[in-house]
Amino acid sequence: MASNIRIIFYGTGGSWPTPLRAMPGVGVKVDDVLNLFDCGEGTQRQIMKSSTSFMDIDNIFITHFHGDHFLGIMGLVQSMSFNNRSKPLNVFGPQGAIKILSNALNVGYYTLHFPLKIYELEPDRAYDMGKFVIRTLLNDHPVPAISYSIEEKDLVRIDPEKAKEKNIPSRIIEKIRENGVYTYRGNEYRIDDISGGIRKGRRIVYTGDTRPMDRMVEFARGADVLIHDTTTDSSFEPMVNEFGHTSSRQAARIAKQAGVGRLFLYHYSPRITDTSVLLQDARTEFENVYESKDLMEYEVRVRREGGRDPDM
Repeated sequence: MASNIRIIFYGTGGSWPTPLRAMPGVGVKVDDVLNLFDCGEGTQRQIMKSSTSFMDIDNIFITHFHGDHFLGIMGLVQSMSFNNRSKPLNVFGPQGAIKILSNALNVGYYTLHFPLKIYELEPDRAYDMGKFVIRTLLNDHPVPAISYSIEEKDLVRIDPEKAKEKNIPSRIIEKIRENGVYTYRGNEYRIDDISGGIRKGRRIVYTGDTRPMDRMVEFARGADVLIHDTTTDSSFEPMVNEFGHTSSRQAARIAKQAGVGRLFLYHYSPRITDTSVLLQDARTEFENVYESKDLMEYEVRVRREGGRDPDM
């Protein structure tokens, strides 16, 4: 069970870089595990400007293989190697990931000094990553693409009065919670004896590129944070949908129907200079909408009773 979950928006644009914003890249740090979702051109430089280090990245999740979502990975991996990284790196992606990334990571002359493994993930599956679970959803996009849901595991709440009644030392409570049953000094203690109910784990959904989908409503149901493709405002809907993307109003409608805690607008068209237009457009459908901005960070706190955003 994680204690701290933080989102870092390294880049929030789409298609090509502009002076206003960088290419897609979102960090989700779960305690000491740093996950990177998409890695557009220049992502490593954005990470250098942030509070995180690219050397600390444990997992990279690519949504699809349009260039703006993965071309930064070649430079990132080479920089890791130049800086004497030794710990393993896992890279995940949809269908085609092994072939495409193997070719990309063999561009140029350099020596890889650390273990790197590439995995192809199937849509509509769940993968246990230890501290959290990754779920996938097949997107509606012109090329194979998946959304990701990063889900903290549920936590058994401890009833302090029950623990006190059974004279359970505080130093072994986490052992009991982790194992379900724990023997200490000849006494066996069970989690059911001190349970005070369940706290649902926090969830973050990152869509990558997609047309609006009814299936996204269920996929994002009850998520604390939804980071959804909002390439343009609704005045461009027919065109933006034709090219496999979503408008800000459409994303907000999905967020409302899914009952998410907070929606972040993301993946702005390079033709968009004033993102406040997208924000106003989205808030006609859903109140808890916010603009993502390059290098912005957001701590995902436990939601209040009734599912309310703790920052509201």
